[in-house]
Amino acid sequence: MKYNFSMENSKYSPRVIDEVIKKYLRTSGGVLIEGPKWCGKTTTAIKFSKSQLMLGDPDEFARASLLSLGDVKSLLNGTKPRLIDEWQTFPALWDAARFEIDKSQNFGQYIFTGSAVPNNNQPILHSGTGRFTWIRMRPMSLYESGDSTGEVSLTDLFNNKPIHGESNLTAKKLAYVTCRGGFPASLRLSQKDALTVPRTYKNGIIHSDLPRLDGIKRSPEYIASLLRSYARFQGEQVALTEIRKDMGSITGETPSINTVLSYHDSLKKIFVIEDAPAWNPNLRSKTAIRTSDTRYFVDPSIAVASLETDPDGLLEDLSTFGFIFETLCMRDLRVYADALDGKISHYRDHNGLECDAVIHLYGGKYGLIQFKLGGSPEEIEDAAAKMKNLANIVDDKKTKKPSFMMILTGVHRLAYRREDGVYVVPIGCLKP
Repeated sequence: MKYNFSMENSKYSPRVIDEVIKKYLRTSGGVLIEGPKWCGKTTTAIKFSKSQLMLGDPDEFARASLLSLGDVKSLLNGTKPRLIDEWQTFPALWDAARFEIDKSQNFGQYIFTGSAVPNNNQPILHSGTGRFTWIRMRPMSLYESGDSTGEVSLTDLFNNKPIHGESNLTAKKLAYVTCRGGFPASLRLSQKDALTVPRTYKNGIIHSDLPRLDGIKRSPEYIASLLRSYARFQGEQVALTEIRKDMGSITGETPSINTVLSYHDSLKKIFVIEDAPAWNPNLRSKTAIRTSDTRYFVDPSIAVASLETDPDGLLEDLSTFGFIFETLCMRDLRVYADALDGKISHYRDHNGLECDAVIHLYGGKYGLIQFKLGGSPEEIEDAAAKMKNLANIVDDKKTKKPSFMMILTGVHRLAYRREDGVYVVPIGCLKP
């Protein structure tokens, strides 16, 4: 796959997901692009559409509501592919589009975008299976924002090709891009102003997005405390019962577990949190694998805003920086994995063996990845040993050996392959 991520003289900043959208428009009647607000769904969808129905526009929504009284299908009229933006506000269009796809049997008819999952009380007659392909869009990776040189490719790692590269990210710059996050609007601002975007985003979650999600009244204090507690437990397999206790320590009032479950589910519906599932490989021994999800935000800047810190704060607290760096790594790996039609999980067992990320491809190929912010010799050795130990206990008669093992570092500058075959790659060098 070839990408051109130069942002000069261009109103549209190309995204890794562009090639994914092209592929599924060729092979599906429609695509549904889901993801958090401000991540660029509408801008990208417009690029691939030839007509639009923008339901996020109050005037357009009101007009659509009037037209739909006589014929919902009339709203689908327009040159194809037709974009239906924020479709979850008008769920009747889903079934109408599904019916039109069945009738025409054509590919690339519709692009739906949504920043929230429709409520259960909104009637949808058909799931869309076989007609629509679901695509998850996330905030920009470092490669898309121009902060990664892209000299090391995940594709090359899977193909065992030689690597070389040098990151331009100093500790100070890495702290900044972590706090800034990957929301496209921030890239057009000065560094000082860009840091306000995640704070505005967090406040929007607390005071607008969750309260308006499904008409259920929610406490802004509880939402804020849940976001802060989630940020404290980034990269950990902590139970929601523990998060509940932590919320109580923040507000002085502990919510019920049902309240925490409800708020947590709502944050997932608006794509703010994206936990990583556990990998359960075939092992030679009967080691007990921990199956809980690992807690992550969809973008590290939301964790930073929730903790009310900044780049200087991260540099003064490297322990916190390390956990939030893991969220940065997960965001980028998920973006890159999508380009390879892959998925991400993690591994932890009751013997203390762990692997921060496992990237899986169709056909059974996978790679093991550890995150290390600093990349000191001791950290590199520890991370390499854990991955090699994991590779050794995987039953290679039932599960393939890993295609590669990589230590993804923060402020380490050079990318290289160790004598034992383990790659050391700065996140500022990586691309799909």
